[in-house]
Amino acid sequence: MSIVTYNNRSISNITAIPGTAKSLTHIKTLTASSDSTLSFVNGSSDVVLDSTYPIYIFKFINIHPASDNSTFEVGFRDGSTDYDATKTTTFFWAYHDEADSETSLGYLASRDLAQGTGFTDLSGSVGNGGDESCSGELTLFNPSSTTFIKHFISRSSLYEGGSYAMDVHTGGYCNVTAAIDAVQFKFSSGNVDAGTIKLYGLKDS
Repeated sequence: MSIVTYNNRSISNITAIPGTAKSLTHIKTLTASSDSTLSFVNGSSDVVLDSTYPIYIFKFINIHPASDNSTFEVGFRDGSTDYDATKTTTFFWAYHDEADSETSLGYLASRDLAQGTGFTDLSGSVGNGGDESCSGELTLFNPSSTTFIKHFISRSSLYEGGSYAMDVHTGGYCNVTAAIDAVQFKFSSGNVDAGTIKLYGLKDS
């Protein structure tokens, strides 16, 4: 693999140093069709969510709610049957409306969790109009660790129900030392009418 670099007099190729490239491997794709939840469970339906990879990335593409003004959410399972791993999180967003009359950048304490077991918000209120949806990604770090807490970060872009463009950032950690063995996505109300979520594993070689 070569990296092309430019300067004022020439173009040159630099060969990437062996062993430094990151490898992104596709694991599983789920496509919604009026589903109440979309779940990635280690060891089920070809899903890998263990020590195979130190980092897992979920990419959600045009996630469309059945119910208007619903929030896209995530929950983590730590060995039980429920997606209720204890979490502490933070949430902020920027938005701009189509009428160019309102803009904001702010932290929302109301969307935080402090040692909460509920689902974590990954978006604002997504509209259910024919052209409205939410896209973004969530990164989960070292979910198989039984020593450390499990960090995660997410960023999403959405068409909000009141005709706003929103850029949403969520981060936090599952405050458990048990391994996270499953991740579930859903809306705060109603089904996931349409959309795709892809799971990838990221390795150092």
